[in-house]
Amino acid sequence: MANLATDAAKNMTYDAIVIGSGISGGWAAKELTGHGLKTLVLERGRDVKHIKDYPTTNLNPWEFPHRGKLTYEVAQANPIISKCYAFYEGTEHFFVKDAEHPYVQEKPFDWIRGYQVGGKSLMWARQTQRWSDFDFEGPARDGFVVDWPIRYKDIAPWYSYVEKFAGISGNKDGLPNLPDGEFLPPHEMNDVEKYFQAKVGSKYNDRHIIMGRAAHITKPQPIHLEQGRAQCQHRTICERGCPFGGYFSSNSSTIPWAARTGNMTLRPDSVVHSIIYDEEKGKATGVRVVDAHTKEMMEFYARIIFVNAAALNTNLVLLNSTSNRFPNGLGNDSGLLGKYVAFHNYRAHISAEHDGHLDTTTDGRRPNSPYIPRFRNLHTQETDFLRGYAAGFSAYRSSGSKSDGMGTSLKDSLLNPSLGGWRVGSHMMGETIPKETNYVALSKTQKDDFGIPQLSVSIDYDDNDEKMIKDYFEQMTEMFTYAGFKNIQTNDSKQAPGLDIHEMGGVRMGKDPKTSLLNEWNQLHACKNVFVTDGACMTSTSTQNPSLTYMALTARAVDYAVKEMKKQNI
Repeated sequence: MANLATDAAKNMTYDAIVIGSGISGGWAAKELTGHGLKTLVLERGRDVKHIKDYPTTNLNPWEFPHRGKLTYEVAQANPIISKCYAFYEGTEHFFVKDAEHPYVQEKPFDWIRGYQVGGKSLMWARQTQRWSDFDFEGPARDGFVVDWPIRYKDIAPWYSYVEKFAGISGNKDGLPNLPDGEFLPPHEMNDVEKYFQAKVGSKYNDRHIIMGRAAHITKPQPIHLEQGRAQCQHRTICERGCPFGGYFSSNSSTIPWAARTGNMTLRPDSVVHSIIYDEEKGKATGVRVVDAHTKEMMEFYARIIFVNAAALNTNLVLLNSTSNRFPNGLGNDSGLLGKYVAFHNYRAHISAEHDGHLDTTTDGRRPNSPYIPRFRNLHTQETDFLRGYAAGFSAYRSSGSKSDGMGTSLKDSLLNPSLGGWRVGSHMMGETIPKETNYVALSKTQKDDFGIPQLSVSIDYDDNDEKMIKDYFEQMTEMFTYAGFKNIQTNDSKQAPGLDIHEMGGVRMGKDPKTSLLNEWNQLHACKNVFVTDGACMTSTSTQNPSLTYMALTARAVDYAVKEMKKQNI
């Protein structure tokens, strides 16, 4: 019997375990297996294989029963997820429905999730900007949160490393606040976007309109062809899954690459309950998992564990990983686990009309748009709010068809829409300030279907966010006015936190174990063989989209972990 038990344990033992298969988990799997480690990848959702499991990717609008729209019943049953721009009839199968994983909203929070192999990397917006030292040094300079334990120079080589593999399009813009990367050819601005770029450049020295940097293959390189990926076709239905692999996702890139090594075991339908901590060994030894179908509890073992369940679920897993040594959650000596959660403020929008350029229009589609890097409070504190905001910008030519008439005349009108004027618009991406009062915790009374405590969320805006919105409206109105745009209208959506889908923090990096959970290598201060490299690790949020930074931090952390394993330090 003892031998049987030993054999069973061997069959459940790996060199490494990765919790989650999204953007950061996929990279952890790729890097660990590439170093020769037998790696178990645990995913709570179902398996989704590239191409095979994209059921709507080639459907035309008229092939959907409801022409792509949500039914009344689906919308009514899902008041939270229905707010997400990417949730519609063609993507319903990739999103977590409201009833499937309930959580407690102490304050309104729209938690957008994708539980399947690949996670939200299938549906993300694919914007990929590097951080700069303005971002990594910001907390220390402004004093709004603990200092980052790294600087741009520490992560810059890893940005390059992941950019080359993922495929990032963009321009070399030469901006210190938005470092250049390893770019494929950029997408092109249309004439009105170029016009606005020139007008802003003629008036402001510190404000720039650049082409967005996006995870789209505009010119395949050998490394992309080796992955089996092809050039982006500009279909702009990316969130359905791309059969060409034209944009980066775990499903088209890192997960198949890891599988190719023969070192990966992928186990979908595996809901992680907690991480096992061995009191005598003083380290984590494995992971407890609940089978999503049978509800059977089982254990898997490994020398190192990467937690990449997405920010809030990573907090949940660690909070639920209790022991005599860590009664309040794994690694939680500081008592800060689950606290200082932050997000991006996407509430503010501005639109206008442009009378000129009626001799030009746009042709085709583009899966990207221009970007306005942060320009407030970079070199000096110039406003009454901390940090700043970036912004998106785009212009398009409106068109319409007359629906009166009958027969041939009606058909001709519908097939030949007439062009209207140009419309322009922008949305804000504001940095929020991590606060102890913005936190997640385990519910003391409510559990999910797997017997795991539900997550209780208490996250809100503050006065700094309101001041930032006001400044964005003022500055963008000034810029639009200078460009000659008319009928300028501002809008505050008042949306709850979460709909930005950029939640970060709760397991933040830092120099001091008393004020942080992770060190400069994304390693738990108090449990050296556990690493966190998804959004939970972030000390502050910057204004840039965060996914590229997760990828770079993950590759960097795996490199360190493997070296430490070889030294027998973990």
